[in-house]
Amino acid sequence: MPGEATMRAAAAYERGHEDVSHLIDVADEQTAMRLHISSGRESDRLADGSLDDHATDRADAVFARTVLLAERRWNPSGDLDELVAIHKGLFEGVFDDAGKLRTSDTTREVTNDRARAANPEAFFPAGLIETGALNISTELAEKRNLHAMDRDVFIPAFTVIYDELGYLHPFRGGNAMVLRMFGSRLAHDAGWDLDWGEVTREMYRTAKHTAYRGDLTAFERMFDAMIRPANPTRVFLIAGWDQGPAH
Repeated sequence: MPGEATMRAAAAYERGHEDVSHLIDVADEQTAMRLHISSGRESDRLADGSLDDHATDRADAVFARTVLLAERRWNPSGDLDELVAIHKGLFEGVFDDAGKLRTSDTTREVTNDRARAANPEAFFPAGLIETGALNISTELAEKRNLHAMDRDVFIPAFTVIYDELGYLHPFRGGNAMVLRMFGSRLAHDAGWDLDWGEVTREMYRTAKHTAYRGDLTAFERMFDAMIRPANPTRVFLIAGWDQGPAH
């Protein structure tokens, strides 16, 4: 969680009393203070990494950059360039590998599935990330970026793309944050909004680990509970809640 000073700056930004640059300044100051206290010396950033449990001292900086990214937006290209832009926007000035693809195969130690965590094939081979991303973006383009789909069609199609991008895992860290922002943008442009407030950390982790084993039903249930029409007034203009931008 960001600290109190950062949240006060965020509240001032929300009320229109301060611009986003003030929020960034306060958040970076709070991050520097936290790092100084935890390490005994001030450090601007790590060599590389992500906002996992071991790096929570950087929560203020990443939170503020999330607000900045949402305000300034990015090019919604639907491909690897979009993922890189989101990653760079979230972590630039926080980690040195912001916007950089991972260059080695990776495993995940932070999981209950120890056998899966130790398997380097748990994520896409690093040397084929660009190829894998191209395949996914081509699939998206062929499906018209999931536009004009009713709810019962959109949810499984969206889940497949989300799972494929999770497996792609293009960055050393921060992939889940990037994926949530990309998925939210993709869904919104397709006519649906994702209410992440409905999702607990444990719910997300369970769905992710189930998907690792090839079962997407937990993700589908999660998205089914989250998805709302991007234009709520359409609910009164169409045949029912399950129908969406196609009508």
